[in-house]
Amino acid sequence: MADETYDTLAGPGEARFEIRGSEFVGRARPVETVADAEAFVDEVQARYADASHNVPCYRVRVESGTGRSHGGHLLREYQSDDGEPSGSSGKPALNVLQQRDVENAVVVVTRYFGGTELGVGGLARAYSRATKEAIDDADVVTRKPRTAFDATVDYDDSGTIRGILESADCEFEATYEERVSFAVSCARDDAPDLKERLRNATSGRVEIE
Repeated sequence: MADETYDTLAGPGEARFEIRGSEFVGRARPVETVADAEAFVDEVQARYADASHNVPCYRVRVESGTGRSHGGHLLREYQSDDGEPSGSSGKPALNVLQQRDVENAVVVVTRYFGGTELGVGGLARAYSRATKEAIDDADVVTRKPRTAFDATVDYDDSGTIRGILESADCEFEATYEERVSFAVSCARDDAPDLKERLRNATSGRVEIE
């Protein structure tokens, strides 16, 4: 079934070490979507553009489209060597995510070249180590698949909606414009009941998308 629990990162993680003059920094983050993963990759590559390489990899659950079937659901997997010798960096990093069976996670390993070539084997070990240690620093937790929806109401109902969401096991962000929109993220299994509570509390005035 697609609704089984899965392992992901508890939060951000970082690892830093030096090998023969080259500095490696692994940065790991939990993400909900491919867009989130790619945004983090872009952010690291822009922030550390002075680095020799920023090697990314991620594994993210997707609802449909292209992806590798895994336990009844689809996974989008991605890796890049970012200028390192082919197969020396991105694939070893992704292999760590696969071996640990971590999903909805992105890792970018930044390398500052120290002047000494490490060889393909040395690079593979370094990128694997950076990924492993960043994951260990982040810590791995078991979660249920999550889903997201928007709940929009007039201002008169916004306090009621906020109160329900604050008491529920969910995350949300509120945007106050002409009306109030709540961007909600919760466990997929909990979503139907939560939506029903919001509808009942507002006598159906809430718009849920």
